[in-house]
Amino acid sequence: MIPVGITRDGAFVLESDDPGRFALDPDRLPEVVDNGSRVRWPEGSGSRELRVSDPDGERSLGEVDVVFPILHGRFGEDGTVQGLLELVGLPYVGNGVLASAVGMDKHFTKTALEAAGIPVAPWVTLTRAALDADAELWQRRVRGLGLPVFVKPARAGSSVGVTKVTDWSELDAALDVAFDEDRTVLVEQAIPGREIEVAVLEGRDGVRVSVAGEVVVSGRDFYDFEAKYLDAPGVDLVCPAELGDGEGFELERIARRAFEAIGAEGLARVDVFLGDEGFVVNEINTMPGFTPISMFPTCWLNTGLSYPELIGELIDVGHARGAR
Repeated sequence: MIPVGITRDGAFVLESDDPGRFALDPDRLPEVVDNGSRVRWPEGSGSRELRVSDPDGERSLGEVDVVFPILHGRFGEDGTVQGLLELVGLPYVGNGVLASAVGMDKHFTKTALEAAGIPVAPWVTLTRAALDADAELWQRRVRGLGLPVFVKPARAGSSVGVTKVTDWSELDAALDVAFDEDRTVLVEQAIPGREIEVAVLEGRDGVRVSVAGEVVVSGRDFYDFEAKYLDAPGVDLVCPAELGDGEGFELERIARRAFEAIGAEGLARVDVFLGDEGFVVNEINTMPGFTPISMFPTCWLNTGLSYPELIGELIDVGHARGAR
């Protein structure tokens, strides 16, 4: 294994393979620092050799069999790194450029799902330019959604920049928070109901769907970054979730349809709300979390697929598929 990290400035550096260095600490989140090394990708598809340069010179790291891009957010799971790997001809795990880009952008995810006949929450997409041009018009459209609403950056992962608004006096501050993360923002109608997540795996035997898990929020406004990654209190992950037979079959159908609708490959996590009117898809995550408290591996563990087996299958399929 060759561990490659990306600094805040976008430099590819050779990292330590000690997982303890990147343990999630609520007081100090781990960060890839610039250690002076620079990983050199192949110059074309004729080679799979990875090289590194540092103060001691340049050397080969060997041939790359497959890349596992375990990255979240923009410039990671949005198709940009996948595009780089396509250009240099390296096979990789997971979704390609298009599905990664669509899955990262909440507006286009909802547009694609809606076109495929999959229920999604009503939403309004905003830019600063649109607001400045006609604030009154956009205020009317947003207020037409009713309260409460969620304000979200269109292209930020892990619930970063997301605010739940329960009074219209809170909207401007919530928009400021979201616009700090992206130039496009969604205001989305809150859907009452249970929050259910299901894992999809395109493995050796085709597309499979795991048992469902449920996010039970009791002491927080919603399933935010701290709850997802720092094991903050107020949220319980229950897997398997209690669903009726008909609900289970319908959820599997929707998950498969959502996977197909964005042209997904390899893996995805489909998040839905289950209310009185049935399932409504919240989003599809094309590179789900892989921490010990993450729902994706938990769902597969409860389906009968261990963590090593899950990783092994993803790598095998990515390698067999080769560069797109």
